Amino acid sequence: MGSAIASRKPMPANPAGTIDRVVAGANRRRLRTRIVMSFLLLSILLTVLFASATFYIRDRLEREVVEKTMRREVESLVRQVEANPDRPPTFALYDAATYGEGKTDDINPLYRDLGPGVHEVREVGDDGKLHVWKAAVAKGRLATGKGFTTIVRLDVTDASDTTEKLRRWLIASVFAFTALALILSVWSASRIMRPLLELVKLIRDRGRSESDNDAPLAPHFADDEVGELAAALDAYSDRMKSTAKRERELNADVSHELRTPLAVIRSTVELMLDAPDLTPKMLERIQRIQRAQEGGTAITETLLNLSREERVSGNASVARIVEQLLEAHRLQMRRGKQLELRMEGNAAVVVDAPDATVNVAVGNLIANAVKYTDTGSVTVRINEDSVDVLDTGPGLSEADERRMTERGYRGDAATNTKGGGIGLSIVTRICELYGWDVQIGNRRDGTQGTRASLLFNP
Repeated sequence: MGSAIASRKPMPANPAGTIDRVVAGANRRRLRTRIVMSFLLLSILLTVLFASATFYIRDRLEREVVEKTMRREVESLVRQVEANPDRPPTFALYDAATYGEGKTDDINPLYRDLGPGVHEVREVGDDGKLHVWKAAVAKGRLATGKGFTTIVRLDVTDASDTTEKLRRWLIASVFAFTALALILSVWSASRIMRPLLELVKLIRDRGRSESDNDAPLAPHFADDEVGELAAALDAYSDRMKSTAKRERELNADVSHELRTPLAVIRSTVELMLDAPDLTPKMLERIQRIQRAQEGGTAITETLLNLSREERVSGNASVARIVEQLLEAHRLQMRRGKQLELRMEGNAAVVVDAPDATVNVAVGNLIANAVKYTDTGSVTVRINEDSVDVLDTGPGLSEADERRMTERGYRGDAATNTKGGGIGLSIVTRICELYGWDVQIGNRRDGTQGTRASLLFNP
């Protein structure tokens, strides 16, 4: 495990529950909105299509009926005139007139230039109101070869007014159906979402409960998709409970089994240190065993607390712990490595945490610095509310800066070193539990190397 850049903000208590509630609420709103919008848009589309089709069909049928009737009437009038021009034509429903070739000036200017066929003309009537006329124009020729023009008019003002009324009614119906569709969609969405909301409530209540004997969810729901989801959640919950139980038992067993040999090692080391005939080399070796025993005890207690998510109070002297760690590294540093280990800063800083926890957190940062620095120095600077570990090693790459706190990741400089790459991830978990922060990056004072900072009060 190597020196790393990382910045981990302290997380509030029980962040997972808060995030789950936010995500669940957002998903619920999105699901409800999708149901409402789908139903609403479908209803609007169908209503608009129905209204458009109704209007188009009504208008087309009316136009075809009127035009067919007028065409038939004008053709009848032409035949009458061709057969007997001196006999007045007969018609009952239409305003019609025939004009000879020399009488075109008598034709109303609105109709004078109309060609054969059916036309729509708007004209102010004798009552002073605007009227809409359908005008059918046809050309004929007498036996003498003299041509004439016949115009048949039909007042379709009422039909035009009917069309306008139909348009207004259709527009009103669109809004009315839209409002009805909105009401139905909200009601349908509420019915659809009710079992899901009930499932969310049961899961949320189960999350607040500290009991491991929560009742299953599936019996509360019908044998449908929601019931299947509840059954799947029950199965998943059972697996999680089983896993958590095995983990707690494993932690208790490992803690018990490790504490016993560590206690034996400690007592044996203390007896050996009391021996009066120890040589300096033998004393150094026994002290290394003692440091290893103390480190094993610290990591055992810390990992047990992390597994329980138990924040234990304490009164740890940072300077004393740092000095012990540096002394341990001086004793076990391999021969030929020219490295100066020193401490500076405020020696009176005390942290509300057990000695073992501070030992593991600071010890991993110091161990990284010592491991990856071959020459120069490792300086531990104790500030009012933080500890800085500065080395003169090779520094960090951009990839290291992004990933070094990931569990199992080892930096580019870790090729020739041993380690599982979990030390900094343990430091990160300690920071999350105690509200601390760890920041690791290249030094910014112009010196090559890495700076690792443990902030007790971010």
